[in-house]
Formats: sequence, C-alpha cells, structure tokens
Amino acid sequence: MRQNNVKVAVTGGIGSGKSAVCSILVEEGYAVISCDEVYSELLKERQFIEKLAEEFGADIIDPDGSLNRAVLSQKAFGDKSVLERLNSITHPAIMQRAFEKAEGEAIAFFEVPLLFESRLERLFNEVFVVLRNFEERIKAVCERSGISRGEVEKRIESQYSYENSDFAKYYVIHNSSNLDYLKCEVLKAVQKIKEKYC
Repeated sequence: MRQNNVKVAVTGGIGSGKSAVCSILVEEGYAVISCDEVYSELLKERQFIEKLAEEFGADIIDPDGSLNRAVLSQKAFGDKSVLERLNSITHPAIMQRAFEKAEGEAIAFFEVPLLFESRLERLFNEVFVVLRNFEERIKAVCERSGISRGEVEKRIESQYSYENSDFAKYYVIHNSSNLDYLKCEVLKAVQKIKEKYC
C-alpha cells in the first residue's frame, strides 16, 4: 500500500446527514476531524483570541481573557466586509490545525460544513457531498434544534444551493433511506477512494 495522506472533505447542507456519515466513518476506524470542533478549540486559545482582538477590537475579549463570541458575531454578521476579514483569519487557521491532526493517516476525513461557500474544496484530494430530500432536511433540523419550519427554511435558503449544483466530479452520498442504506453508500464511496489511492 502506498503511504498517502489523502484528505477527503465531507460536506452537505444543514440537515443533510454529514454527522451521520462521519459517525459511520469513525465506526469503520477512520480518522475524522470536525472543523467546527477545531474552531471551538482555537477560540479558547489566548494567542488566537489576541490575534482576533488586534483585528476586531479589544471589546471582543471579556475581563477574564476569554472571547466574547456574541460581540464578535454581532460585528461579523452585521457587515459583509468584516465577515470576510474574519473568515480570512479563521479559515486558514482551522485548516492548518485540522490537517496537523490528520498527519500520519493514510486517509483522513474532514467534516467541513461551509466547504463550497468558503471555496475550500481545492484543499482536498476528494469530496463527499451528502444530499438529502428537502423535506427530510427540514424535519431533521426541526427535531434536532427545536426550531420552527420557517426558521429552518430561512437557514437553508441562506446557504449554498445543493439542489441546483453539479457534483459530477465529487462522490455523492444519498441520504435517502435508513441508516443501513446510508452506511452502504458511505462504504461504496470509501472503497472507490481506497482503490484510487491505496
């Protein structure tokens, strides 16, 4: 077997089943790194917080030295240029840390919620796109988050349009039935990755 560090992104819209796919990969013994978890780690580190404060103001730091995420979010999501500046700092840091965690793995998977929105797909060897019926996505998010259908629809509309995109060059995983079906879909895609790289 060739020693590769193959990086595979796992992405999809809200409620598509990215986490379920990643759970299957973990059960199968693969390294899976969540970019959301990496970001949470970084937001607790003094050096990273200070870097953000230099850019966005000292008021994003609470008296105890921790990051006030509410203040940072208010600044970023109220102004597109500020959000772009925030992303230009956070995204490279997240990916660097995530890739460090995957060092030494022949194949590593990365759960990246905003892959296409952030144009991060070029950093990966392959991409798994998890697709699910629109109604099923709404139902899943309502049950998981306890929010209204209208709120879920707004979130979906604000995201990348998975329904109207061409994913011919990626591995599409259809989350359209039960967990056993999803597992078969995931394992088929993994086998193709292994045949290509290992």
